[in-house]
Amino acid sequence: MIKKTVPNVEEALKGVANGMTFMLGGFGLCGIPENAIAELVKLGVKDITCISNNAGVDDFGLGLLLHNKQIKKMVSSYVGENDEFERQMLSGELEVELTPQGTLAEKCRAAQAGFPAFYTPAGYGTEVAEGKETREFDGKMYVLEPAFKADFSFVKAWKGDEAGNLIFKGTARNFNPCMCGAAKITVAEVEELLPAGSLDPNEIHIPGIFVQRIFQGEHYEKRIEQRTVRAKA
Repeated sequence: MIKKTVPNVEEALKGVANGMTFMLGGFGLCGIPENAIAELVKLGVKDITCISNNAGVDDFGLGLLLHNKQIKKMVSSYVGENDEFERQMLSGELEVELTPQGTLAEKCRAAQAGFPAFYTPAGYGTEVAEGKETREFDGKMYVLEPAFKADFSFVKAWKGDEAGNLIFKGTARNFNPCMCGAAKITVAEVEELLPAGSLDPNEIHIPGIFVQRIFQGEHYEKRIEQRTVRAKA
């Protein structure tokens, strides 16, 4: 049985360098690869491009990389909840490529499947389509979108085994699955790492063929972006 386990996050991120492009799973603060992000902060890599649905909050998630000005470009679909993101974008310090959320997911999935590009109606007639090829199908206009190209994909799963098979829990099954195998190297951090053969094959969301390195993460905070509670009666 092929073992893809590495002992820690330091080994998992070997090879990352300045100027690389990274995919990072998660939606808001749900299912983000916290350990991988913390290690990127520690390594101090600069001029990186991050592909992620959003950029965390000011003091957590990708917000930590923004605070250190390690990110040169953000490719995302949502830019709320992060004042530093807004400041850097408006000041011109940060290059931002806004992408419709469905298109962002499909650009990941296309890369995962080995497709170079695909047509989508999303964004036609807007700034999103500027400079891109358009084509009509059955009377409707579509925009040609290229698949993403990334050096590393960092994802976070609930359970995984030594062969790299992954199970995601609840809404943490967001952008994580479609980013697996969508980069040259996929690194998966899991809450629980089990021996190969321990997972029910019928429950596996991503097979190990899409994962190159896997390790058990530590100290997950699981923060809530906007806590909403009922007022006292």
